Amino acid sequence: MLSSDDYQQKIRQAFAEMSKVVVGQQYMVNRLLIGLFTGGHVLLEGVPGLAKTLTISTLAKVLHLHFQRVQFTPDLLPSDLVGTMIYNQSRSEFEVKKGPIFANLVLADEVNRSPAKVQSALLEAMQEKQVTIGETTYPLDLPFLVLATQNPVEQEGTYPLPEAQVDRFMLKVHVDYLKKTDELEVMRRMANLSYMDDVRPVLTRDDIFGIRHQINQVQISETLEKYIIELVFATRKPAEYDLPEFQQYLQFGVSPRASIALHRAAKAVAFLDERDYVLPEDIKDVAADVLNHRILLNYEAEADGIRTQDMIEAILRKVPIS
Repeated sequence: MLSSDDYQQKIRQAFAEMSKVVVGQQYMVNRLLIGLFTGGHVLLEGVPGLAKTLTISTLAKVLHLHFQRVQFTPDLLPSDLVGTMIYNQSRSEFEVKKGPIFANLVLADEVNRSPAKVQSALLEAMQEKQVTIGETTYPLDLPFLVLATQNPVEQEGTYPLPEAQVDRFMLKVHVDYLKKTDELEVMRRMANLSYMDDVRPVLTRDDIFGIRHQINQVQISETLEKYIIELVFATRKPAEYDLPEFQQYLQFGVSPRASIALHRAAKAVAFLDERDYVLPEDIKDVAADVLNHRILLNYEAEADGIRTQDMIEAILRKVPIS
C-alpha cells in the first residue's frame, strides 16, 4: 500500500487530468471524488448543458475501472438494466445475460426519465450491492458506484425519484452555471473543431481502496461526532433548537443514513485538504449536499417559498459546537 503523500499526489494528478476536459466545475469534481472514496452514490441535479454527463464520463477515463453509461428512458425495463435469462437453443438451456449494472462505475443519465420499476431495480442494487436474476443472486464488483443525473426544469414525461428512495444517494449536488471566465474558456475550447481531449488513467482499483483506508484513519473528535448528531436531530425537531418557524413546514427530518454520510464525507473533505483530522468547517462544507434531499417539507412550505436550503443554513447558524 502506498503512503498518504503518494495518494495525495495521485489525487492531484486526477484533478489535473479532469481539468483538461472539465472547466470550472471543481466543486462537482470534488463531490464525485468524495463519493468515490467513501463508497457513496452521488446524484447531480442541474439544467442541461452544465457538463454533468461529461464530467462523469471523464472521471471514468481517469480511473482503471469498468464504466457503463445507461440512458434512462420511459420505455426502459428492469431487465435492460440488471440483465435477464435468455434461452440458448444450441444448448437447450437458459443462461444469464448480465446487464450494464455489472460495472464499477455506472452513469444513470436522466434517472428521473424512467418508471418506478427501473428506478427500484437501480436503487436496490445501490443498497444491496447485489442483483438477483432468476433464482440466482450475483454480487456486484467492488468498488461499485452509481453517479446519476437529473434535470430539474422539466417535469413533463418524468418520474421523480421517491423521497424514501432518494435517501440511498449519499450526496445530492446542485450544479450551477459557470462563471464568466470559465464559460469563455469553454466556448473557446469547444469552438476549436480540432479539439480532442487526451485524458489518461491515473487511479486504479487498489488506489481507491488504499485511499479509503487512509480516510478511515482520519481522526474526528467526540465533540464533532456529537455535533453531527445535533445537526441531524435539528432537522427532525427544529423547535427544540430555537427554530420554531420551521416546525410547521417540516414533514420528515433526515434518516440515520445522514449521520453516517456526514461522518464519512467530513473525513473525506479533511483528507482531500491533506489533513488527518476533521474540523467543524469540514462538516459544514458537506452538510447541504448530505441533508438537502433527505429533508421533506410539506405543501405549506412550497406555498410560502421555504426551501430545504433555508432550513439547513438556519440549522448551521443555530446549532452550537458544545
